[in-house]
Amino acid sequence: MIKGIFFDLGGTLCSYKDVPRVTIPLLNQAKEKLDIVATAEDIKKFYQEATIQIAQAYSEKTYYLHENLFKDIFILFCKLLGGELTKETLTWYISAHREAVTTCLTLKENALETLHALQGKGLYLSIVSNIDNDMLEPILKNEGLHEYINHAISSEDVKSCKPDAKIFEEAMRLSGLATDTILFVGDSPEHDINGATNVGLKTVLISDNGMPPPLQAGKARVAPSFTINHLSDLIVIVEKENN
Repeated sequence: MIKGIFFDLGGTLCSYKDVPRVTIPLLNQAKEKLDIVATAEDIKKFYQEATIQIAQAYSEKTYYLHENLFKDIFILFCKLLGGELTKETLTWYISAHREAVTTCLTLKENALETLHALQGKGLYLSIVSNIDNDMLEPILKNEGLHEYINHAISSEDVKSCKPDAKIFEEAMRLSGLATDTILFVGDSPEHDINGATNVGLKTVLISDNGMPPPLQAGKARVAPSFTINHLSDLIVIVEKENN
């Protein structure tokens, strides 16, 4: 019997599809501030390399602020480009990156309709996100998600980042639901599916319009209980599980 559904936010309820569109211009501005010559291919290659290296390093941590993760990616990116990074440029990037990503994350098609339908079935709905509060709260407010969820927690709230068990356990505690009555829905095999499986939750892996999930460290994965392409597919899963 499914009584509750916990959702990841980025890549799950919201799509990352516009993140490259806002990130690349920021990196081009950074190139100008660093006063270096670099091709578009250089920028893409070194940013990807920096992201992979930092994601692997941070995968060993049970908690971190995502501001620090993105800061360290940018610092390594500048180093790989051969630029002299100043404190002023770093401060500018942290603020500009936060604003750009927060505003470009928009709800997936049928997200609110699906949440409304699940809410109508009496399900407990929660958001459990690896994100800092200064990004989470604006997204929840801008997209009107508070109307559809019972609670939302961030990794900053709990001082725990998925796949660490603590963030999942706190979400379960707040819900008051038994482990075997909860579905966890996420786009990240490493963060969402591995972490939720390890605490005994049933899992749903969702595709983000075919985009690969970000910040993967190449660690071993476990198979999800279900795989879907659209949020509305959850309605079918719940109906089958509860009949």
